[in-house]
Amino acid sequence: MPTHFPDFNHVLAAAARIAAHALVTPVLQSRVLDELAGAQLSFKAEHLQRVGAFKFRGACNAVWALDAQQATRGVVTHSSGNHGAALALAARTRGIACHVVVPHGAVAAKVASIQRQGAVLHGCEANIAAREQACAALERETGAVMVHPYTDPRVIAGQGTAVLELCNSHGPFDTVVVPVGGGGLAAGTAIALAGAAPGCRLVLAEPVGAADTARSLAAGQRLVEFVPDTVCDGLRGTLGEVNFAILRAAGAEVVTVDDAATVAAMRLLWQVTKQVVEPSAAIALAAVLARPDGFRGQRVGIVLSGGNVDIDALPWAVG
Repeated sequence: MPTHFPDFNHVLAAAARIAAHALVTPVLQSRVLDELAGAQLSFKAEHLQRVGAFKFRGACNAVWALDAQQATRGVVTHSSGNHGAALALAARTRGIACHVVVPHGAVAAKVASIQRQGAVLHGCEANIAAREQACAALERETGAVMVHPYTDPRVIAGQGTAVLELCNSHGPFDTVVVPVGGGGLAAGTAIALAGAAPGCRLVLAEPVGAADTARSLAAGQRLVEFVPDTVCDGLRGTLGEVNFAILRAAGAEVVTVDDAATVAAMRLLWQVTKQVVEPSAAIALAAVLARPDGFRGQRVGIVLSGGNVDIDALPWAVG
């Protein structure tokens, strides 16, 4: 895996590289939500991206950045869902093999999506150490190229293309809000804003039950020893080292949100915009509604990161 820090030129290169494969997703607006927030909101609809999440951008960039010799070996990753499905589809667009290590207990709808895209699935215990150990073993056994879900520079650059598109189509913005888990989208967004909108504030929405980014940025060092407890299954990963460095340098702010507020925002988006988004996406709107004084009167860009929710276990219908 490359070890360099991506920059704005890498985001621009990623945009060109994935143009033939990724969708230019629409930007949604709602007068009702604007009135509730006291701000002008523009939602980048990445839940309408291929495989239902922004993750396809980074995965596609990583796969198509491989040279011919690397590509013949295939790719491997670990994922609780969206990145695995995205990498499997990206691999399929290039006709190469994809192995995905999936932790036990992952959301069934997301596991089904990975399977539909043709990946070879490998189970593991539900912790980061087990995931990484399983991936390392597969790398040795198959020769596949590791594409980490959020620390791979090619993935980070690809994720930055979502906000690059948003700024180009609906900017300028005073603030951009994105969810943060492992930090791939957050770091990519920071890089995209530095090049396309250097005066724009970056706010990260993070679950109270997995708030390692908030703790780390406040302390000035990574503090990632925690057991995640949140309905936002896509935001349970620990903040990556490269991601932390990029976000710290960018001066990113963090708003932590409890699960009840996130579920309420998810339901509101479903009711008002008629859009199916998952909790890990709705948290970005929840962060704006939770801190109205921090956004009032502003033009705010929000990334709706994904829509892969298990409709048989909706969070407002589960006891």
